Amino acid sequence: MFRAAAVWALCLSSVFVTLCHSAQLPLTTGPECSDHTRNINVEGLRTSRGGLAFYTAELDRLTLDEPPNINSTGHLVFETVNSLLQHWPNTRMRNGHTIVPGIVRPGTLIYHGTSLEKLPTGPEWAAFDPEHSFLFCKNAAGEDGCWHLTLITTRPLKVLYFDGSSAANMPFGTMDAQDIVAWGEMKPAWAIEERKRIKDLCTWGWKYDIHGFVSEIMLCNFTSGLSVLSFLNLANTNPQLYRTGSPRLIEAINAGTWHNNYPGLNRIQLDLSGLISFYDTDLVPSLVTARFLQERWDHRLQNISEEDIARVTARLDEILTRSPGHPTSGIDWIALIRTVVDRYSERLELIRRLLNSTEDWDSQNVIDCANKTQTQLRAILTPYILSTVMPPRSYETFSKRNRTQVSDWAKPVFALCTRTHTDMPIYGVPMTDSEWLLLNAVQETTQEICRVITNMWTSGVLAGVDSFLSSTAGSEASVDIIRTLTKTWRIDLSGLMQWLDWNTWVKCNPACGPEEMCYLTTWPAGFPLSYWPDPTKERYSPTPVPTQPGHFPRDPPPGSEVIADDWKRPHPRCVQRIDPRL
Repeated sequence: MFRAAAVWALCLSSVFVTLCHSAQLPLTTGPECSDHTRNINVEGLRTSRGGLAFYTAELDRLTLDEPPNINSTGHLVFETVNSLLQHWPNTRMRNGHTIVPGIVRPGTLIYHGTSLEKLPTGPEWAAFDPEHSFLFCKNAAGEDGCWHLTLITTRPLKVLYFDGSSAANMPFGTMDAQDIVAWGEMKPAWAIEERKRIKDLCTWGWKYDIHGFVSEIMLCNFTSGLSVLSFLNLANTNPQLYRTGSPRLIEAINAGTWHNNYPGLNRIQLDLSGLISFYDTDLVPSLVTARFLQERWDHRLQNISEEDIARVTARLDEILTRSPGHPTSGIDWIALIRTVVDRYSERLELIRRLLNSTEDWDSQNVIDCANKTQTQLRAILTPYILSTVMPPRSYETFSKRNRTQVSDWAKPVFALCTRTHTDMPIYGVPMTDSEWLLLNAVQETTQEICRVITNMWTSGVLAGVDSFLSSTAGSEASVDIIRTLTKTWRIDLSGLMQWLDWNTWVKCNPACGPEEMCYLTTWPAGFPLSYWPDPTKERYSPTPVPTQPGHFPRDPPPGSEVIADDWKRPHPRCVQRIDPRL
């Protein structure tokens, strides 16, 4: 009876927690904060590691039944940083929210396709892979081939990186951050004004010695810090760029997949101590209300206040004018975030697989699945389970405690798990505003992971399925309790993984074959054409990559629209890499 009461008590909060994971509500903002102030427990972060002192002060603050604030954005900062320079997550979540300074390393090859046998004299687009630049290798009048330029960087080139699909000229949010930098406001009607945008970005960046902007790479000057390796007149094969199954188009898409996952495009070195995030609610509080009840797909910078734009612009100016020796913590933030992802990603995915296979199982299989799941939960928490951690031993003990105290005995485990990655000796260490934001993002993310996992493990202990700890002197749990337990686990885990929404879980399942590739609908293929100035022209009539292996539809006539079903919310699917008609 004790086990059943305990499990049901833990179940009551599951639906509420799932709802909190799903949406954001408006945040009531107070007086404007200093640029150097963060809403994080700085003193807690600076606590000494002597003995167990570093977590005992947190026991009163941490509660296992309290989900994150519905307006929290730490997990969004965490995942956007985890996705920097990677093609896959930035194709999925197209509307970027992050600006980061960086450098293109010396010795990096950069490519440019053109129709003219001369270097560009002004800002132009280039690529890090020749498969992309070759798309723009064109025939000049009276020429048989097309011109393809290969450059190499001779020194570090200072660049500014925009995340998301920031090379996609659409009015739906992909260009918002660039508009703010170039023009001080968003101009959706100018989405296709790419020539004006690159010119104005380069004009803006001149005083900061910025050489280019990275989505694709937009170079401001083709002679500064660059040397020509070759300028070749190539055979212009298959000039029908957007024909379905065009080898040029398919190979360009395939080249993008080389940078799908971490480390992504490793020719660029980002400086995260100068990161700006539009998910920073201290820096950009006006967007909290703008994101009210929106899914992440729909987040954009629309409705940002003029005050917040001014604050972002001032912060960007401060970052880009820092001296080279500006003090920072020296912490490798990408390595820290990847440590958290590596630790939990596959394990959470495995537990989800176990729990999703129990729906119609018989009693023995349900019990077997519960035991396997509990083993995985315990494996995650093993470094944090102290020898003194013991559950209540009887129903009488439990009956004297209210619902919020059911799992109090496990709070030391929760505290240790939560603070392990962020309780670092940073007292007196110089930290930029960006670094405080990143530290808070890691803390918020790991706290919620640890809260949910500790609750799940605790409920397994109370239900009697833990092989090392038991609350009832070895008596076996009933099948009904186990079924209730697995349903609760499924709700808890689903809410956590939905809240985290890590790109590592977005994949083709089953995996694609050797002549296929896993694909997300990518601009411009499959997108509506209504915002183009002249959709009757053939260049504005892209067709979607086929939706299933082996299927290539007929090429549509110029001016027609072939819109992919998932162009707004892309989902992974396997597509053929080679047109079977060839």
